[in-house]
Amino acid sequence: MQLKVGDTHEAVVIEKVARTHIVKYAGASGDFNPLHHDDTVAQNLAGYPSVFAHGMLSMGLTGRMLTDWLGATALRKFGVRFTKQVWPGDTLTTKGEVTAVRDEGGKQVATIRVVTVNQEGESVVEGEAEAVL
Repeated sequence: MQLKVGDTHEAVVIEKVARTHIVKYAGASGDFNPLHHDDTVAQNLAGYPSVFAHGMLSMGLTGRMLTDWLGATALRKFGVRFTKQVWPGDTLTTKGEVTAVRDEGGKQVATIRVVTVNQEGESVVEGEAEAVL
């Protein structure tokens, strides 16, 4: 695969985050913070409108777009910051844009900016990845 600066790829990574997705992620990760599965705690003790998805679930979904686009073994680095919470019912779309390409030992290495937005177009995850192609 050849990429050049300015190339983009976009994909819906999940349609309608379900509470079941959140609970399954809690089980897989071992993170059983009640903010992610108990409405009473989320609403009455923390002041949130409901439970919300783990940040790392949002990061994993963002990474899925990258591996679907570039291949499962291409990623060398991947880091993000969480910019907004992801709520049950949200649909997430991730866009990647190649910001740099360099040759490294005969292999093409691309730097890719990633942004995941909800159905309102609000950024929920922003970051950068590096892939060997």
